Amino acid sequence: MTSLTGSIELNRCNNTALRKAARRLSQAYDEILEPSGLKSTQLSILAEVDRRGDEPPTMKMLADALVMDRSTLGQNIRPLERDGLLALADNRADGRSKLVVLTKMGKKKVAQAEIMWRTAQNVFEKKFGAKEAAALRTTLLEIATDVFPARTPRGSSSNTQ
Repeated sequence: MTSLTGSIELNRCNNTALRKAARRLSQAYDEILEPSGLKSTQLSILAEVDRRGDEPPTMKMLADALVMDRSTLGQNIRPLERDGLLALADNRADGRSKLVVLTKMGKKKVAQAEIMWRTAQNVFEKKFGAKEAAALRTTLLEIATDVFPARTPRGSSSNTQ
């Protein structure tokens, strides 16, 4: 009888490889972004709100865009709100939800961090290759869409035949 641990080949596990790569890449970006005072996860949130311009997202819209659950997003937004980079505003269209708004200070921070982010991008692309990096981004963004179900109904098999 084989043990469960023996049956999982971690070097062939896509999830493990992706998580290791994501942690390593986040560490590299965070190191380069350090002078801005932002982590790469925080910059992602600010940049997504900034990208939307004059149409601030609701918490749900932002969570969906970042492929994050709302409670995790909330935990990540609190320090950005505390530091005056984001604000939560009433949503006139739907009183049950809040809009995530980038403040003037937040816009300045995104502009400052963007220079460092470009450095991180260039370092990665120089090491990995610009064409390969573009192909990798395409593949990863495909994975981040709904092509692979996030949840499998309980009791059903995820195997397809």
